Amino acid sequence: MRELLRGPHRFTELREALPGISPHTLTSRLRQFETHGIVIRTAYAEIPPRVEYRLTPLGEGLRDVLNAMGAWAQAVPDPDPEPDAVS
Repeated sequence: MRELLRGPHRFTELREALPGISPHTLTSRLRQFETHGIVIRTAYAEIPPRVEYRLTPLGEGLRDVLNAMGAWAQAVPDPDPEPDAVS
């Protein structure tokens, strides 16, 4: 979602921006987002084939929610800070 808030992306671009996610999981998430009207998938009639994913207006509506969650996470103190290193 974070990457799509920055604009349309191809599948490969999303994979590169999210190194910990498997292709199968990314595909599954994108399909779920598409089913719920959050993401639109556009296939272009080109050789080689090109497909882009972008947020719908409904998906764009999540921007403020996600920004607020990020701000909250930054403001919350770490409940278990790592102890200082001992020399």
